[in-house]
Amino acid sequence: QVQVVESGGGLVQAGGSLRLSCTASGLTFNRYHMGWFRQAPGKEREGVSCISWTGDNTYYADSVKGRFTISRDNSKNTMYLQMNSLKPEDTAMYYCAAGVVVTLCTPTTVWGGYWGQGTQVTVSS
Repeated sequence: QVQVVESGGGLVQAGGSLRLSCTASGLTFNRYHMGWFRQAPGKEREGVSCISWTGDNTYYADSVKGRFTISRDNSKNTMYLQMNSLKPEDTAMYYCAAGVVVTLCTPTTVWGGYWGQGTQVTVSS
């Protein structure tokens, strides 16, 4: 049974940092492109950042470029999202997904169909 679990969310002041983690089990992690997505209240889910199974290729949404860094450790079946210089508009539920199209990094192209339950990130002004 595949399980995808996010952690690391929380409440932080604007300008602060958080690191999200996503651990997957029940699948061959190093064969899956992975991604982070987020959904704010009243808004559609959007792609934040995606990474290839080797880690060589990455994608960032324009809104997070230069502030967020995606990485993965295949030996730990874990993906990370380092979020710096956080803004109130980054407030959302953050989800991890396995089986993404890195160059598109959109929720509708998550072919693997494996999603986590999400971790809440709240940035206060």
